[in-house]
Amino acid sequence: MQLEELREFIGLEAEPPRVARYQVNEAMIRNWVEAHDDHNPVYVDAEAARATGRDGVVMPPAMVSTWVMNGYRRWRAVQAARATGQAEDFAYSRLLKILDDAGFTSVVATNVDQRYLHELRPGDHVTCHFTIADVFGPKTTGLGEGWFITLHKRYVDQDDRTVVEEDFRILRFRPAAASTQES
Repeated sequence: MQLEELREFIGLEAEPPRVARYQVNEAMIRNWVEAHDDHNPVYVDAEAARATGRDGVVMPPAMVSTWVMNGYRRWRAVQAARATGQAEDFAYSRLLKILDDAGFTSVVATNVDQRYLHELRPGDHVTCHFTIADVFGPKTTGLGEGWFITLHKRYVDQDDRTVVEEDFRILRFRPAAASTQES
């Protein structure tokens, strides 16, 4: 596959849905708000949340991705496979392998846009569906030549109700020093 054909990945399911290992819970909400110095009482005080018409505390909406993140062991296993040239049989993994093989091995997140549709409460269970929404490049940036990849993420609760939609964009690039040396 030529790099120009990377756009053929647009619209494909990036990987199987990620199901949260844990239900939304007050302990993790409290950790999040303390780490972010967020003083909104509806996240930690059930009485304050009820005073706003809610049934109880709610999760900070920007926290949604934390529930479906893979653990560090999973990350290490993926990186070990990647180092030997292996890729999982998911569209996103295949896309990244093509870029790796072409020298686009570095990554930086460039932006994220989230749309919050429904609040999550302790006891809710999150699943995320990933789609490759866009592949754009090659583009010369200050970091080096690279390809922008946008993942569309749809987070749903245990009732399959969409709670958050997100567009997450990364730049997979060949570092400027490597780009200059190869020219």
